[in-house]
Amino acid sequence: MKQFQGRVVVPGTVKAEALVSHGGFNTLASFQKSLMFGDKDATCSDQNNADLYNKPMHGKALCLPQTIGSTTGGMVFYCAAALSREPACLLFSKPIDSLAAAGVILADVWTDASMPTVDSLGDDFLEAVKTGMTVTIGEDGLVTVE
Repeated sequence: MKQFQGRVVVPGTVKAEALVSHGGFNTLASFQKSLMFGDKDATCSDQNNADLYNKPMHGKALCLPQTIGSTTGGMVFYCAAALSREPACLLFSKPIDSLAAAGVILADVWTDASMPTVDSLGDDFLEAVKTGMTVTIGEDGLVTVE
């Protein structure tokens, strides 16, 4: 068991299975198929992300360094939450960008979905967490990896 302290962007507690991306997360490319064609598992459709491609993201602890891609990224997070296709939580090794932050905060305010988000967990976090591990988030931004 390892613990990492991050900064809380959207508060909440959650325990979920980790889904890890070591490269930048293209929000639009990853959720596009799910949002356009009704895939309730939110299967990652970003062919350029070998870590996540064809893996379900809904209900997972999405662990990533940062988001990349278009300015629609924040709205994609909001839409995924509004359609009940959101990850259980978002865990960033680096500081969250303003677009992704806006999306997860709007999702928290405007939907009934819970998508706790913690950033600035450090590069050691992404080295320690592996897909399939259990991740727990505390209210204070303490992330436990088992």
